[in-house]
Amino acid sequence: MAGPGPVTTEAPCEPSQPPVIEGFSPTVYRNPEGFKEKFLRKTRENPMVPIGCLGTAAALSYGLYSFHRGDSQRSQLMMRTRIAAQGFTVTAILLGLAASAMKSRP
Repeated sequence: MAGPGPVTTEAPCEPSQPPVIEGFSPTVYRNPEGFKEKFLRKTRENPMVPIGCLGTAAALSYGLYSFHRGDSQRSQLMMRTRIAAQGFTVTAILLGLAASAMKSRP
């Protein structure tokens, strides 16, 4: 009966280093971008989303200010305006996603 093959003492891979695979880079991003660069790139890709976000924040802020002052009619109008601005923002996001999906198709 034959015994098992020769035993090597060398570890198959170094646990402290990632495995070397040809054509594969272990880093996710080749050139990591900061918050400012990413924000500017995303704003250029879909400029309506930041506009909708600013509109939502403005309507919310002014609505809360009106509520604090006791102007309930103006406060209600601003809350309704906030809902419209949120709808605009969600629509802009969805249209941006659809446009980028159509652009990436061959």
